[in-house]
Amino acid sequence: MSELDALDRQLTSAFDGKVVRKDLLHRIKKGTNVPTFVLEFLLARFCASDDPAEIDAGMEAVLATLQDNYVRPDEANAAQSKVATKGKHRFIDKVHVRFVEKEKRHWASLENFNSQRIAVGEKFYRDNDRLLEGGIWAEVTLAHNAIEEDDYAFYIEDLRPIQLSRFDFEQYAKGRKAFSRDEWLDAIMRSVGLEPAKLSKRVKLHFIARLAPLVEPNYNYIELGPRGTGKSYFFSEFSPYATLISGGQATKATLFYNNARRKVGLVGYWDTVAFDEVGGIKVRDPDTIQIMKDFMANGRFSRGAEVIADASLSFVGNIDLSVEQVVNSTEYDLFQPLPPELDLAVMDRFAAYIPGWEMPKNSSEFLTNRYGFITDYLAEAFHYQFKHTNRYEEVSRRIRLGKAIEGRDEKGIKKTVAAFLKILHPDSGATDEEFEEYVAYATECRRRVKEQMNKRKPDDEFARINLSYFGASGEEIVVFCPESKDALATQQPERRRLKADETEDTSKPRAARPNPAKSEPSATPVQSSADEARAEAAAAEPQEQHFTILYGDTGHSYESIMGPYIRGAKAVTIEDPYIRLPHQIQNFVRFCETCLKSGTVKSINLITGYDDKTQLADISEKIEDLKQSLLEMDVVLSAKLNPNMHDREIRLDNGWVIKIGRGLDFYQRPGSWFEVGANDLSLRKCLETKVDIFRTGMPE
Repeated sequence: MSELDALDRQLTSAFDGKVVRKDLLHRIKKGTNVPTFVLEFLLARFCASDDPAEIDAGMEAVLATLQDNYVRPDEANAAQSKVATKGKHRFIDKVHVRFVEKEKRHWASLENFNSQRIAVGEKFYRDNDRLLEGGIWAEVTLAHNAIEEDDYAFYIEDLRPIQLSRFDFEQYAKGRKAFSRDEWLDAIMRSVGLEPAKLSKRVKLHFIARLAPLVEPNYNYIELGPRGTGKSYFFSEFSPYATLISGGQATKATLFYNNARRKVGLVGYWDTVAFDEVGGIKVRDPDTIQIMKDFMANGRFSRGAEVIADASLSFVGNIDLSVEQVVNSTEYDLFQPLPPELDLAVMDRFAAYIPGWEMPKNSSEFLTNRYGFITDYLAEAFHYQFKHTNRYEEVSRRIRLGKAIEGRDEKGIKKTVAAFLKILHPDSGATDEEFEEYVAYATECRRRVKEQMNKRKPDDEFARINLSYFGASGEEIVVFCPESKDALATQQPERRRLKADETEDTSKPRAARPNPAKSEPSATPVQSSADEARAEAAAAEPQEQHFTILYGDTGHSYESIMGPYIRGAKAVTIEDPYIRLPHQIQNFVRFCETCLKSGTVKSINLITGYDDKTQLADISEKIEDLKQSLLEMDVVLSAKLNPNMHDREIRLDNGWVIKIGRGLDFYQRPGSWFEVGANDLSLRKCLETKVDIFRTGMPE
């Protein structure tokens, strides 16, 4: 790095010991799968200096620490051997703690240590509750347990979360006074690793908007854009108070509340929960989306008991369409990548839509080699403001919005501006010019949301897209999105019509009252459409079946036979006397997996038999393992033994009964466990059996 520039000198003077050279991070980041805030935690320990000799010595110490304490996944066995040989060793890793109900105790695990049974003392997970939900990065000392009678080989002797032990917000706010707004904006850019001289003012504001959910509670935004623009960086690398999840983890038990365990999900433990690759979200249970809507609207939801939490939700993903073509299309909109479950009601709860297509691709060209805040220090500043400061009322007093602004528009715009004030003005208010700049940006981001909803909705519910605000001079300013300002298909979208041959007279006002005589004929096609919809629904309804599976048949899996009938059921009772042997219990696991795929099943009741040869303890252990895994999915499994039973039957609380002559055990044993059909039951040869599926009454 060349000599310190003016901003470097300001940062090192006002925040001595709280800043670090970002080029040092880039030098050690390559080749390690360690988050930025962890690496900078080490850099701050060894390299918090501007003396070249001290920095070089510190870099060697950081590299040596990583070499000795960070375990790569393929070195897990060597790491275990090191602990056993030395007696104890300190590691840097992500630590998780889980409660195993059948043992009534907690077990820890390290992501790269390959042991699921590490003993952990109560004080560690009591003082760090996020260990139980998502895990935390920490310096952890593992010790070897030499007592052979114990059922574990390792235990945690010491654990120190990788985050600041103390944070002084007053000192942080006082230090901010030494900077102008633009200087502080550039300092934030350098702190996230970017050189502000390479970025336009508008792109800088996009990056600030990405940080908004880290400082503003219950703030929901979406960003769609090309790959490789760092959309998920702030949630996986930047802050220890944010967690990034994939679409497959979007269950209500994981996110919101596990009724079976009576435990709040991720939203109760993290400042921000971010959904990566939002286009891949799969939500089978409609309750999950309804709870998400409630939570996004007001930060609370009810699942037996009312739960209140502050977590912000961020949705990031890719858009593979030309933005220019989309905004000029009558068929497509900029929410195109979202799955159907994220409907208009969810979209309306987004405070902002960040235009990810305007963000630069990740490239060394944009990286800075100057000083910036230690990532963990800035993350602590954001976390403090998330928990302890409220700028919403301040925004409400200063802002004046136009008549087109509706309830959710107002809330979204105000929360975006409040977030900008927390990030850029932690010490005081913004000037009128700066405040107006934030209002204009927030209004644009909310308008982008509303324009897409207006294109989708066949009526005028979201037609008031000309969002505006009043500047300091009293002039009303209508805000446009640059990509769609001149796109007629977005500004005046065509409405879907009830009649295929109906044409719109564009010379008449859209709100003009239709002539009843002319609108009357539309009743026939509408009725016809309704009849067709009812016919389609009836066709989709599963029908009673009575058939025989012949010996040697393939193509029959639990999902293909029973899946359509389980949909909509909440309680499943299965009576099968032969859930005893390992392969029969494995079949029952597969059946439970089929129930989970329905998205509605909440309880599974198993009644099975036994005889004098049955290993009851072995069965009990396996069923208990299954029970615990189902509890994590918010499904309760109960099991009863009845030595006198013989019949086989599956009863669903939606009225369907499924009888399979051989029960679940109608598959032939494979000739080899390495032949086709060993794992995929639809390819496995069957034994001969009869299948009867019928309805006994209306759903319970």
